[in-house]
Amino acid sequence: MLVRAMTNTIRARYDSESITVYQAYAPAIAEPAVAAGHFIPPFSRSRMTWIKPSFLWLMARSGWARKPGQEMILAIRITRTGWEEALSQAALSHPDRRRYTDTSEWRRAVREAPVRIQWDPERSLRGAKLEERSIQVGLSRHIVASYVDEWTLAIEDLTPLARRIHRLLQDGKITRARALLPAESPYPLPPALADHITADKSEPAR
Repeated sequence: MLVRAMTNTIRARYDSESITVYQAYAPAIAEPAVAAGHFIPPFSRSRMTWIKPSFLWLMARSGWARKPGQEMILAIRITRTGWEEALSQAALSHPDRRRYTDTSEWRRAVREAPVRIQWDPERSLRGAKLEERSIQVGLSRHIVASYVDEWTLAIEDLTPLARRIHRLLQDGKITRARALLPAESPYPLPPALADHITADKSEPAR
């Protein structure tokens, strides 16, 4: 039986200036952020924060906004410049031999990099793991201020949308649920940056 290799694919909702990433938070953090249009206390700048461009991955992670502490789904629109700056400063969460010559080089990169990248199986509408891998980007306290103060353009509460899609799934209305998903397409990276994070190369944006 032929086994297809996993592919590291960044699929996202983006335009010429921005890319949308998703996070799930408790209302105590999410509601002030939505009201202000950017993250404010009690959001912590001293902890690593993880951003994901895959809506379905976050739905699987948050249980469709039902898990404690993840009751609100936020869509954060950030600059593509900031997104690519974060990727350029990242170390992988695993010692991939395509990127590191040995474990000691990987450990040094993880120790020094302000950003961490993890590739996890992408999820289907029903939460099943797929062959494609989806990116998670962890921003450490050394760079999270740039995310909050410089890169963030807008924050939108997608909790009602997440709950509506989940309700349709529970009712067996798969086609209607799928039609409501945010549109995501392969994100074009410069070849050198794609190599840096072991991402599959996509066609340049037109």
